[in-house]
Amino acid sequence: MSMLITGISELVTCDDTREDGGGSPLTRGLGVVEDAALVVGGGGEDSAPVVEWVGPAGEAPEADWAIDLGGQAVVPGFIDSHSHLVFAGDRSAEFAARMTGQAYDGGGIAVTMAATREATDAQLRALLQARVAEMRAQGTTTVEIKSGYGLDVEHEVRALRLAREVTTETTFLGAHVVPPDARGEGGREAYLDLVCGEMLAACAPHARWVDVFCEPASRYAFDEQESRRVLEAGRDAGLELRVHGNQLSEGPGAQLAVELGAASVDHCTFLTDADVDALAGSGTVATLLPGVEFSTRQPYPDARRLLDAGVDVALASDCNPGTCSSSSMPLMIALAVREMGMAPAEALRAATVGGARALRRDDLGQVRVGRRADLAVVAAPSFLHIPYRVGVPIVRALEI
Repeated sequence: MSMLITGISELVTCDDTREDGGGSPLTRGLGVVEDAALVVGGGGEDSAPVVEWVGPAGEAPEADWAIDLGGQAVVPGFIDSHSHLVFAGDRSAEFAARMTGQAYDGGGIAVTMAATREATDAQLRALLQARVAEMRAQGTTTVEIKSGYGLDVEHEVRALRLAREVTTETTFLGAHVVPPDARGEGGREAYLDLVCGEMLAACAPHARWVDVFCEPASRYAFDEQESRRVLEAGRDAGLELRVHGNQLSEGPGAQLAVELGAASVDHCTFLTDADVDALAGSGTVATLLPGVEFSTRQPYPDARRLLDAGVDVALASDCNPGTCSSSSMPLMIALAVREMGMAPAEALRAATVGGARALRRDDLGQVRVGRRADLAVVAAPSFLHIPYRVGVPIVRALEI
């Protein structure tokens, strides 16, 4: 069965092989088709829908059935390549404390750990499904989900097992922080042994990625040597690499990610010139998480500096209970434009093409023949309304 989608005022394809319709500098690099249509096929029980044709509405072929979007814009579905959705509990009081001057150092993760361990599978599943539905209602069609709030073998495996029910992009983050019961003498090394041994072996069948919070500025997170050990153990277990790095201070995370060939280093709030140079010459994406800076009052990453250096940049939500309780990719786009020096077109590409690169997915992020038909509809004539109408729910995933 094929479906013709018409009534598209502006189709943003993010297809680098397509010339921009109209040639406006505001849409440069987006492969825009105005007054557009597209045909989607497939989508049976065993396959995702794919794009079969893209072009001007006046040239559209026939299809088995059709829908008319009535003059709305269409963009690739957002790819949220960094989230922590498997958790229970509430840390709104921590947020309120930060708004009155308390600094963030990673310690609140233990609060979520306790609440998550106490929750049942059914409770966590319901919370997870609600969060994914919330994301889709804001245009996100692909999400990466990390563990990291169990911090023992049983609960890390459970988090990944539940996450795998809603996405293939699952990440083992046993090295999120050192849990409270391992902070005494000898406990840190014993916990690392667990993460790199029994916990990794149990979690690897449920994960695609391994991650580590590489942040020497936090006494709860991991230094360069410890992070290297976690990443190399994960790689040896067949997992691909991601890194939390350079969030609280300048540190080794970005260059360690590049050295080990990680797909992405996430946060990148504090980078040296050497870090930027290393990223620019690598296949490692700098994933920026502006919702965290909004929620912690830290400085925003300098996206302009990264883009001008030729670094691949992605945007993601980092939706989590402590430092960014928002699942809104439209908000991340707006913050990137307002606070991080990105043009609207650059921010949209970072939330789509950039996210696909951060997940090393070549089937996502573009509206292009043969790619997955993961689409988002904007209840406005142009994608420019996403950052322009900040806080207004005008973007949703198109259910096909």
